Amino acid sequence: MSGVQTQVVAPDDTDQRLDRWLRRMYPHVSQGRIEKMCRKGELRVDGGRVKANTRLEAGQKVRIPPLPSVAEAKSASAGKITEADAKMIRNCVIYRDDDVIVLNKPPGLAVQGGSGMTRHVDGLAEALRFGLEDKPRLVHRIDKDTSGVLVLARTRLAAKALTAAFRHRETRKLYWAAVAGVPTPRMGTIKYGLVKAPGHGAKGEGEKMHCIHPREVDKTEGAKRAHSDYAVMDVAGKRTAWVALVPITGRTHQLRAHMAEIGHPIIGDGKYGGSGQENLGDGWGAQLGGEVSRKLHLHARSLKIEHPTTKNILHITAPLPEHMRRTWDVLQWDEKEQPEDPFEDFE
Repeated sequence: MSGVQTQVVAPDDTDQRLDRWLRRMYPHVSQGRIEKMCRKGELRVDGGRVKANTRLEAGQKVRIPPLPSVAEAKSASAGKITEADAKMIRNCVIYRDDDVIVLNKPPGLAVQGGSGMTRHVDGLAEALRFGLEDKPRLVHRIDKDTSGVLVLARTRLAAKALTAAFRHRETRKLYWAAVAGVPTPRMGTIKYGLVKAPGHGAKGEGEKMHCIHPREVDKTEGAKRAHSDYAVMDVAGKRTAWVALVPITGRTHQLRAHMAEIGHPIIGDGKYGGSGQENLGDGWGAQLGGEVSRKLHLHARSLKIEHPTTKNILHITAPLPEHMRRTWDVLQWDEKEQPEDPFEDFE
């Protein structure tokens, strides 16, 4: 174990998040542990309390409590990733070069660890080194139950550039979803603000985002403005629709909360769509029943982002997960008959 340390933020690390900066030195330290150190005041910047997402500035002094060394962590963690998990996460790779790795993340796999979460992309990234000394770094997140495009950086400089691109919305993220009912009009923008509501459990389980009318956002503590574009691509009668979604802002659960708010929750969304209630085309509910899976039908279909080194536009597309592929087959929805991005002609 190290003793208490004080590290000075270097000029190259300006504007980097505290948690990512710390994990470059201590890659074995979990996100949950970093957040706990922040809550307890053990991890401080210039003597003050901070959050894990606090952005650092050159010259600031970071107090780091005693932590195990990298060598100790490697020894302790040896063999933690099973061969089956290593093979699984490697099979998720849909793009790789010297700077970037892109996964088609399967549904049900968390991106980062949390309370009771031991299996996640961040931990399995050890199996994605592919000959490099450092493991890939996360630069953005998608929900545990959402599948699709997830980008990791293979170098510190790539991580800095990609993180900035996501933070400043210099990306084009397009999602596909199946929703209950058919939205009217067939294309539009949802502008409800979002505010986090605490959960009902002892540890905050069940927390969710509540929609706020745009006029009330500035009056509501903690509320943030949120915009989502949607376009109907195909339908199955009046019971369900295949929609393309583009989150103009990037709030927690934004697409799920927005679609539920306009009366068309995403299929399989128990949190925002009425639990297990079936939608028969004439009421509320996010389950279709029959052969349609009860899993969340939300998929990060494609991403356009500037490559951190070549500066060319990287355009990645991820195939649908198996449960959504089966639903598309049942409903006779054909990808080949629809545009990849239905918004392009309107921009």
